[in-house]
Amino acid sequence: MRPPTALSIAESDPTGIAGLGADLTAFAALGVHGAGVVTSIAAPTPGGRRAQPLDGALVAAQLSAALDAMPLDATKIGALGTAATVTAVAEVLSARRGELGRVVLDPVMLQGGEAVMTAEGAEALRRLVLPLAHVLTPNLHEAAQLLGVALAETVEDMHDQARALQDLGVPVVVVTGGARHGDEAVDVVAHPGGVDVLRTARIDSPNTAGAGDTLSAAIAAQYARIAEFSRAGELDEIGEAGDTDDDVTVVSSAREFLASAIENAAGWELVRSPRRGPVNHLITLDRD
Repeated sequence: MRPPTALSIAESDPTGIAGLGADLTAFAALGVHGAGVVTSIAAPTPGGRRAQPLDGALVAAQLSAALDAMPLDATKIGALGTAATVTAVAEVLSARRGELGRVVLDPVMLQGGEAVMTAEGAEALRRLVLPLAHVLTPNLHEAAQLLGVALAETVEDMHDQARALQDLGVPVVVVTGGARHGDEAVDVVAHPGGVDVLRTARIDSPNTAGAGDTLSAAIAAQYARIAEFSRAGELDEIGEAGDTDDDVTVVSSAREFLASAIENAAGWELVRSPRRGPVNHLITLDRD
């Protein structure tokens, strides 16, 4: 017997609000053991941020070490930053794809309006990593950049861009729209069975930092939990493997976790102004 496992390949943020820290916290909150590969070391500053990408060979060595050390049920890929890092990661992913479980790619390109991935890195990501992923979770800006088109303005645009990204080789695409649609948070999910539009009421909270990281990490965690159910012979309780709606169910469950994490962080006063505070991953823990 072993617990479900998931790996995060992401940038390190010293606050734990985003990147690797947010991923590992989300994994733990959902009952999944998390392992981590650091791609870059970042430091928020009054003028924005500083970041030092790690050597691509060192990132690849971390990834190989994690794969050698333990079996994985899912892998979440976050900020990779440079073309060299993307290429190094892609080489290991391609060679050992069967050991990574479900791969969820969050194509992090912007943070706080600041570019965190080079144009060369974005092109390498599109060519080398997208075809190796099972799920892609771009926001509106990332979807537009990956496709080289204008920003989606309508749900129909999101639908078209999700399908176009799917044509690049990734089976499931979740284009997240956030608060651009009035009082609703709207995400569009293209999957092998069709396209679904998922809507929830927008939550008014000053603490939403790390929301994108949390969503993609929660999706990976849910796939890891499904793998555990499969090992235990309990998959029938949540649906047969291969059902076309399984991916939508996983994404919907992750969205519910994120919505609850945002709602329950609304009253938090954890960080000093003017930074946005984090979502509350601790909702699954009984702290009474």
